[in-house]
This record gives sequence, C-alpha cells and structure tokens, in this order.
Amino acid sequence: MPALHATAFLAKTPAKLGPVIVLHGDEAHLKNSAISRLAQALLGPDADASMGLVPFDGKQCDFKMVKGELQTVSMFGSARVIVVHGADDFVTEHRPALEAYCDKPSSRSTLVLELKTWRANTKLAKKIAEMGLELDCSQLEGNALAKWLAEQAESQYGKQLTRDAAALLPELAGTSLTLLAQELAKLASFVGDGKRIGVDEVRQLVGGWKAETTWTMVNAIRDGKPGEALECIQKLLHAGEAPQKILGGMNFVFRRIANATEKSRSMALPAALKEAGVYYKELELVERYLRRIGRDRAERIIPRLVAADRGLKGASRVSDRLQIENLVLWLTGTVPVSQA
Repeated sequence: MPALHATAFLAKTPAKLGPVIVLHGDEAHLKNSAISRLAQALLGPDADASMGLVPFDGKQCDFKMVKGELQTVSMFGSARVIVVHGADDFVTEHRPALEAYCDKPSSRSTLVLELKTWRANTKLAKKIAEMGLELDCSQLEGNALAKWLAEQAESQYGKQLTRDAAALLPELAGTSLTLLAQELAKLASFVGDGKRIGVDEVRQLVGGWKAETTWTMVNAIRDGKPGEALECIQKLLHAGEAPQKILGGMNFVFRRIANATEKSRSMALPAALKEAGVYYKELELVERYLRRIGRDRAERIIPRLVAADRGLKGASRVSDRLQIENLVLWLTGTVPVSQA
C-alpha cells in the first residue's frame, strides 16, 4: 500500500491495515492520534487498550523480546498491538530479523514501529509497503496546516474557523499540532455558543502580551511610526521572542498587502485589498499606508520579506536585531526604497 499521511489516515482509516505498520516523522500529536486510531481499529472501539496494547522503548528492548510479545496469545481478546516507540536504533540493529518477520508475521498481532526517519528505498521498507502500512507523521505547513486546523475546529468543537484565523494561528502559536490543538480548545471555549472563530478571537486570546506587542509594532509600521515600532522590537527581543517569530507576524500582514498591490493592477485598490484578505477593520488604514509608501516600495515588499527570512536563517552576518530593525524602517518608508 502506498504511504499515507497521518491526516489522511485519521480522516479515513483503511479497512485493511496489515501486520506491520510504520509511523515516521516529527509530529508527536499525529503519531499519538494515529496509534489511538490503530488501537481502536485493531482491538475494537470498546476494547480495553491497556489489555491489548503493549508498548516497548526502542532503546531498551531487543527483537527477541518484541517477537515474544507478538507470538503471545492474549487471554482477553484475539488481537494484540505491539508498539515500539523511538524505534530508529531498534530498526537499524534488527533489520535482518525484521525483514524475516515480514515474510512470516503473526496472524493475531500487529507490530507498530514508531520512529523519526524512514528510508523508503530499503528492503525492509519495500516489504512493509507490500504487506503493511506506512504512515507519514511529518509536520504540516501552509494550506495543509490551515485545512487541518479548520477540520479540527469543526470535528472536535463544531466551530467554523475562518481562513484568516487558520492562517494567523500558526504565526502566533507555532506549528506544533499539540500546541495548536490546545489553542483551538481554548478558542472553542472562549466563543462559547458562538459557531465562528475569527481573527478577532485569535488576536485576543492567542499569544499573550507578545502577540499584542507584535500587532502594535505592525500597526506602528503601517501608520508611519518607526520609533514606536522599534520600541516594540526592543521589548519582544528583551523578553526572548525569537526574531523568526516576530518576522512571522510581519509576514502575515505585509504579504497580504503585497498581494493587494499586485491585484490593484487590474482592479480598484479597495477591492484588491478585500480580495487579498486584508483584515476588514483595517482596509482604510492599509489603503492610506500604500498611498503613503508608493507603488515602487509596495511592489518590493515580498522580496524584502524573503531576504529578511534568509538573513535570519544564517545568510547574513548582521545581527538578528539589526536585520529586524532595518526591515521595520524599510517597511515604514523611513529609508530609501533601494536600501536592503
């Protein structure tokens, strides 16, 4: 069976799972959710998982111990699920034994290997692809992450998470699904009987004072107040906020402004701002900003943000603080358009 991303598996669990299952990637939330779903599918929704689910630490077990559990007949049910957590070294050390096991697996037990990395071109991987299941538990990004957030809001809480709110959440809380799931729970409780979670709710609840300071900084840039914006930068960096996180908040706002600039070539600016997803309460303020900085600078916003991202990832010898401050001054229109 071709590899599945864990989100696809959780959305629709295949009827046939196979005797050996591999979960690989860095996203712990997806792994935990997938193992829970596997236990339900293999042991039955009403089964006591503690009786049929047997965990092993991959650094403290050998294949003989695991195989012994795989061959043990359960007194409380016909199925057993043996999970080897942190199995990277376990797979490396016992690869030949695992390959042999794939040729003649237990008919009553399922072996689950949970690990960080997985090479699909190995003999073991090819065997498992033929007779088992590979689940990709890598981190979600971009549209895939926004889709997951919206689906979780709907399925878990019956709430509609707006597109802009789904895009803003990772900028404030990061991309860890565990943390994002916690933020969704707080947001669902915050809106109470309301059915919609929008940007207002996310801005108000997620990120604490650091997020609020980031918005103050962005608004100061937009309103041509470089001193206030730089003061916010100083507070955030002094509090330990990562420069990439600060840039994330700027990206969220100014990429939409740049998109609106491009769209305004074929439509009126107010309409372009709406279509680009600029926050509805700030349409007039952003329009004033664009008219103040001019089209030449506005059309260079995306390249300037990309350059800042590269610089903060190590492409520049300039300090992170100075890079962020230079970007702030450039976006406010304080320095020449051509200055990098």
